[in-house]
Amino acid sequence: MIKKLIIALLLIVSYSSISQEVEERYIIKNLAVNNQYSNFGTSFYGEDKLIFAMPAKRNYIINNTWKGNQQPFLDLYIGDIEVGGELINVKKFSSKLNTKFHESNVTFTKDKKTVYFTRSNYFEGKYHKDSLGINRLKLFKATVGDNNEWIDIEPMLFNSDNYSVGHPSLSDDQKTLYFVSDMPGSIGKTDIFKVAVKSDGTYGEPVNLGRDINTVEKEMFPYIDGNDELYYSSDGKEGYGMLDIYMSKLQEDGSVFKTINLGPSINSARDDFAFIINKEKRSGYFSSNRWANKDDDIFYFVEEKPYIFECNQNINIIVKNKTTKEIIPDAYVSIYKDEEIVVDSVIVGNGGYDFVAKCNLNFKVEADKKKFTSATTFVETSGDNKLEKNVVLEIQPSDFIVVREKIMIDIAPIYFDYDKSNIRKDAALVLDKVVTVMEAYPEIIVESGSHTDSRGPDAYNLSLSDRRANSTVEYIISQGISPDRISGKGYGETQLTNKCSNGVRCTSDEHQLNRRTEFVIVNPEVLN
Repeated sequence: MIKKLIIALLLIVSYSSISQEVEERYIIKNLAVNNQYSNFGTSFYGEDKLIFAMPAKRNYIINNTWKGNQQPFLDLYIGDIEVGGELINVKKFSSKLNTKFHESNVTFTKDKKTVYFTRSNYFEGKYHKDSLGINRLKLFKATVGDNNEWIDIEPMLFNSDNYSVGHPSLSDDQKTLYFVSDMPGSIGKTDIFKVAVKSDGTYGEPVNLGRDINTVEKEMFPYIDGNDELYYSSDGKEGYGMLDIYMSKLQEDGSVFKTINLGPSINSARDDFAFIINKEKRSGYFSSNRWANKDDDIFYFVEEKPYIFECNQNINIIVKNKTTKEIIPDAYVSIYKDEEIVVDSVIVGNGGYDFVAKCNLNFKVEADKKKFTSATTFVETSGDNKLEKNVVLEIQPSDFIVVREKIMIDIAPIYFDYDKSNIRKDAALVLDKVVTVMEAYPEIIVESGSHTDSRGPDAYNLSLSDRRANSTVEYIISQGISPDRISGKGYGETQLTNKCSNGVRCTSDEHQLNRRTEFVIVNPEVLN
């Protein structure tokens, strides 16, 4: 008596402490379909029908009650869902799936042509037991035949006479089947596992969901919805009583972002389990034996305030000058998810830009500004909520351009007087910038390419361009650039920039455009 009183007091204290932390979110009601027997384990069958398990009295001469609770064995039933969640037109679901032993807890593919269901270890008229004489649960699969009856009933390959498998739930993409088992590799008394459903109709190896979900006690009745929310019952976590219903928010890689107890409306001091929810309507069903002297009942609920799970990280993006390390104002920043999907574009000021990024994703960040080179970096967010990261992109004045698939120093062309090779005053100013760029990039090697217009003999023009190239090189060397880094070559009239070739009438200004010197980077790889 004293022991029972202590346990009751502990439950009250636990219930009270959790209730203070949990906001009420659900309105629940007990269904009229419940009777004196155990009714539980609901599953949606399309949008407007519900499957559940209920003991079925049979007209057998022999005893057909289960020793576990002295009630008839469970059968699967189906009912139409009314407004308000009540069930009408309730009847047995299928004579092909129901047998004289237990059937419960089903899940369907979206087209309702495949079902996974739990049954006693009874198949093709044979009732199997383990080495201790216990009839375990098994998971079965069936498909719909031409006459709309269930056919091809078969046990799943990972079943065994020596452990139980049951409580299936199919993921929204139908590629993963969740279930409960005490198979080897379990952490506790019963664990939640998953198995890959392959496109060829085969299955992968069962995978234990790990200690973020499973405990040393019992985890049961998984239900996975389309929001990557895994609902299940456990008596191994801090809760309100015996089996409580929890929800674990799963991340893209299948890991657990956060686990919550669904609170005191859903959970009680006794067993609460088999939670399912319509993710659009935010209503559903669960089972509970919360009332004394009453067996399992099915409850309908409406979720008035859905849980919002967000894992975000703050990325502060700053754009700097690569050479001076000063912040560059008004740079244009683009952020891409998976390298190609633009998620944000913004002009970044002196204070940088704070970008709120979802957890466990990869982002590409690019920075650009007119007359500057661009910069790109990649950011991978972790699963730590509210983590802050600083990302610095360094850009520099755009000293280079691409012309005719060659990288050149971005300067105004150097022009020469007709039939001359001396450096004009305006050309000297341009060459001074070439010197500045070569000093800023000490690894680059430059070729000074000189060109003439088409007037005059071709051979003479080639010689003239060589003289111009040499004049240019001599000037740059005179400003302190090593001769090893600068060379000159004359191209004559072989690379005209316009139509003004031999025999074509052109203006002086048009011919002037061809009398130029270009500075080509010989080793562009050093710029990467």
